[in-house]
Amino acid sequence: MRTLYHWPLDPDSRQARLALAEKKLKFKLVSITPWEPGNSFLRLCTEGVPPCLVEDTSVSKTIISSARAICEYAADDQNARTSLMPSTPRERAEVRRIVNWFDIRFAGDVNTYILTERLEKTLTGSAAPNPANLRIGREHLKFHLEYFNWLSESRDWLAGKTISLADIAAGAHISCLDYLGEIDWEKWPELKAWYQKLKSRPSFRPLLKDKIPGLRAPPHYADLDF
Repeated sequence: MRTLYHWPLDPDSRQARLALAEKKLKFKLVSITPWEPGNSFLRLCTEGVPPCLVEDTSVSKTIISSARAICEYAADDQNARTSLMPSTPRERAEVRRIVNWFDIRFAGDVNTYILTERLEKTLTGSAAPNPANLRIGREHLKFHLEYFNWLSESRDWLAGKTISLADIAAGAHISCLDYLGEIDWEKWPELKAWYQKLKSRPSFRPLLKDKIPGLRAPPHYADLDF
């Protein structure tokens, strides 16, 4: 039995969910609030933040923490129906480049400002969102969306001809911002076409049903043909 400890609107947790679902690896979800993880979770997960995957069998118990480790674990599964990593070293390098872009640069440039202000501060009631920080995050977001819109013009998927961990990383981060209504999709037509394709996959549909008390997603969020 697999249990994924996650938080619904956490990009890293969403990456793990998507990767496991794409590989048809069954798991149950347990929600963990990142800023209030609880002692039982802290004893389980060394990092202390979701996502964390626990695979419990009759003979062993395996604990895998961090989105990158969980996604690589899923990609290594020998399920021929969906391969999340391409076959050649050059193609795999491009997948990892884009994954790193979202894990490090996008997270630092965009999520640090927008998600912190609009999610953590709002849900904890610690402070009102800071307009200056939101402006910084939104300016950074334009740069990132412009680049990936350009990249989408010449590729079927972000890293090449087939879906990969690059698309999962991008979709996880972008979907959280889309839940908050932060993306004007009409400005990014090529990226919108890619996102529509990703949203239509069975692995993505559970994410479209996520609801966060106190935060209502825009009407187009769950619409496959938005």
